[in-house]
Amino acid sequence: MEHDLMVFVPGFLGTRLCRDGRDLWARCGERLIGSSAAALAEVALPPGLGDAPPEGPFRLDADTLLEVPDSVPGLLSCMGYPDIRAALGDPLDVQFVPFGYDWRLSHRLVARQLKARVARELERWHTEVDAYYPDRTDDPRVILVCHATGGLIGRHYLEYENGRETARTLVTLGTPQQGLVQAARLLAGHAVTGDAGPGADAAARLNEALREWALTLPAVAELLPGYPAVRVEGKSRERQITDNRYPVPGLPGDAVREAVAFREEFRSACDEHRRVGPLPYTVHCLGSVDFPSPEALMLSSDGLRITNSLLGSGDGTVPRRSAVADWTGTDPMLWTDFRNADLASGPALRDAMLAIRAGRAPSDTLAGEEGIVLHFPRDPVAAGRPFVIELLGHDLLRRNLRTFRWRSGRTDKQPVVFRQYETDRYRAELEEATPGRWVVEALVDRPKGRDRRDVTVVAV
Repeated sequence: MEHDLMVFVPGFLGTRLCRDGRDLWARCGERLIGSSAAALAEVALPPGLGDAPPEGPFRLDADTLLEVPDSVPGLLSCMGYPDIRAALGDPLDVQFVPFGYDWRLSHRLVARQLKARVARELERWHTEVDAYYPDRTDDPRVILVCHATGGLIGRHYLEYENGRETARTLVTLGTPQQGLVQAARLLAGHAVTGDAGPGADAAARLNEALREWALTLPAVAELLPGYPAVRVEGKSRERQITDNRYPVPGLPGDAVREAVAFREEFRSACDEHRRVGPLPYTVHCLGSVDFPSPEALMLSSDGLRITNSLLGSGDGTVPRRSAVADWTGTDPMLWTDFRNADLASGPALRDAMLAIRAGRAPSDTLAGEEGIVLHFPRDPVAAGRPFVIELLGHDLLRRNLRTFRWRSGRTDKQPVVFRQYETDRYRAELEEATPGRWVVEALVDRPKGRDRRDVTVVAV
């Protein structure tokens, strides 16, 4: 309802990790792009941390939302949240709580931190709400809006940490309810394929740096897929990552066991509550099926090598089979035509939030007719080497197509020229000489549509 406290939980990468006021993750990310073997040492955690908070040099400040695009190669991207209040329907400053947190840590630990923060903020809001909403008919509760992996934190807080007693509504935006196959590739040392542009040697160095870092992060292990996400060449059966006959090469057993324990803990809490009655809060989950998304790992016939990733429909990061929140016992899905990284933007979210805050149900479908999709055949790409971007959409030239690229964090945009090569298909060839994170955007009118993608350019 309009007088409820609005709490926003960002996803992985969505909070700046700082020390002494400096964005440490941004600095380490730039060093990683430059192919430094020890690039991520400053943002690693001590081995075996589990659900404990880090101490000493491992502890970082994490209270400011990300405002520019960022990514972990081979895992996921975040476009930042510069306009998140507007996207949430412009709640009052005093009733809006952006919950920044250290996204490296266990979702269990962060759920406990969220519980403490919500308790403080809701107690404060109870003492202030009459001054702003004197005609309200009930006491304020919490509308929890969670982007991407933040939804795993939100749902754990609600079901395992008794947050359900405070919540009116949970809204998740592109949450991997059943995990990400990308996490398995990352922890197995195959986040980036050898032919993805930088070359085999550079890809191997990047994969090893990413794997060593990710193995210290409890959050990554908890993202391992809980649906059958493994295929074996020559076999028709879908397999879980827990399949002992065909274990994923290089994937640590400890990480698999932690993922299973995390999911079972949440499911047990849900089952216990379901025996009492239905959810005391409503759930709305925004997702998409318009973009190819990593869905499964392909193993060689002997099971000794990861040979490929299989794509399915999804939001570009989360496949449909992982996006569906079956734990609710209902069908809470609202299908949009936005990518995962953009689901927290105004165009994707604002209309739904205005309806939710007014006590109305949002539409059962938020999908429009924009029909515009950017596609990068590979990511990352090598500095100084050409790479191709494709654009798909109906009658784009007649709809005032505009395309731009810019380096993340900069404001100077450069036009990109796409040339049509088939009906509704366009292609542009780019060559970025400067390592870094670049954003490409395409816009059209009649009807309005937009798609954005970020690409990481690494030094060879």
